[in-house]
Amino acid sequence: MSDFYFYHIESLLLLWVLPFVVLLFIYDLGKRRKALASFLSPELIPRIPVSSSPTGRIIKMLLFCVAITGIIIGLSRPAWNVKETTISRSGRDVVFILDVSRSMLANDLKPNRLERAKLAIADCISQLQGDRVALVAFAGDAAVKCPLTVDYGFFLQALDATDTTSVSRGGTMLGDAIRTVLNKIFDSQQKQFRDIILITDGEDHESFPLQAAETAGDEGIRLLIVGLGNENEGQRIPVNEHTGQTSFLKYQGEEVWSRLDASTLRQMAKATPGGKYLPVATGSIDLGEVYRDLIATADKKDFETEIIKRHEDKFQIFLALAIILLIVEGLVSERKKWPGNPQKNTERKNVLS
Repeated sequence: MSDFYFYHIESLLLLWVLPFVVLLFIYDLGKRRKALASFLSPELIPRIPVSSSPTGRIIKMLLFCVAITGIIIGLSRPAWNVKETTISRSGRDVVFILDVSRSMLANDLKPNRLERAKLAIADCISQLQGDRVALVAFAGDAAVKCPLTVDYGFFLQALDATDTTSVSRGGTMLGDAIRTVLNKIFDSQQKQFRDIILITDGEDHESFPLQAAETAGDEGIRLLIVGLGNENEGQRIPVNEHTGQTSFLKYQGEEVWSRLDASTLRQMAKATPGGKYLPVATGSIDLGEVYRDLIATADKKDFETEIIKRHEDKFQIFLALAIILLIVEGLVSERKKWPGNPQKNTERKNVLS
C-alpha cells in the first residue's frame, strides 16, 4: 500500500456523528436504569435478575459505530496503489467560420439563418470524436471567438454568445475570414488533417475569397462550405425599429437584397483537396451528418499522448465490512441466557422483562 488518498476527503467530517451516537446510547442506558429504579428500591435491584444484558447492548453499540465508521470512510473514497494510464487521442482540427452579417437575420430559415446555423453547429459538436474545434465569426472583418480546443463546453458557450454584434464592421469578407484562420489558428507547418466548415449566405465584398481558398488548398486544408439562402431571388434583411416595428434594411433609399453567390462558393470548395459545397438554400442543415460522412471517416492525426496517474479505489472494502458488521449487529442478542429449566426460565423472563 502506498500514497493513501481520499477522493472525497470532506466526507470524513461525518465522523463527528459517532460521538452523538455514543451519547445517545449512554442516554438510553441511563433512561433504562431510571425506569427500573422507579419500580424497585435500590436494595432490590442487585438481587433481581433482569432479562437484558448490558454487555450485549454494548457489543451491539460498538458494532454499529464501527459499521458507521466504515460507511463514512467508504463515502470518502479511499484509494491507494497508484496506477499509470497512457491516453492517446486522435482526431482532426475543425474550424467553423460563421457569417454573422445582418443578412443572416433573414427568416427564410426559422427562426432566422443565424440561429439555424448555430443550432446546426451545436448538433455537429455533439457528434465529435476527440477532434479539436475552433470558431471564427465574420462579416466586414473576422474575429476568433474560440481557439482550437477539445473543451466542447467552452466552445458552445462561445457559439451561444456569437451574434451580429460579434464583429465591428458590416459586410461579407469571405477571403478575410479564411486568412484569419490561416494566420491565427492553423499551424502552417501542418499540411493535413485540417478542415474549415464555412457557413454563409452572402456575396463577397471584394476580399479575394478564391485566392484565399487556393492558399488554404496549398496548405492541405479542406473547405466544406454551407450556402444559405436563395441564389436567384435573394432575401430582404429585416431590421427592428426602436418603435418595436420591423422594417427592411435600406441603402441610399433602396431596400437591400442579399443574394447567395453559389458560383464563387463552389469554386472556393473545389480549390481545396476534397472540398465540398453544400447548397442548403432554405432547406434543412444537418452538420452532424456532414461530420459523420466527411470528417469522422477521414484520416486523423495523433495528438499529444498523456500519462495519467490514478489511485485505485478501495471504498468497496470498507462498505463490505460495514455491511457485515451491521448483519452481525442484528444477530447479537441483548437477552441473557438463563440456566436451569427452560420453561421456568421463560416464565421468569416474561415476568421480569
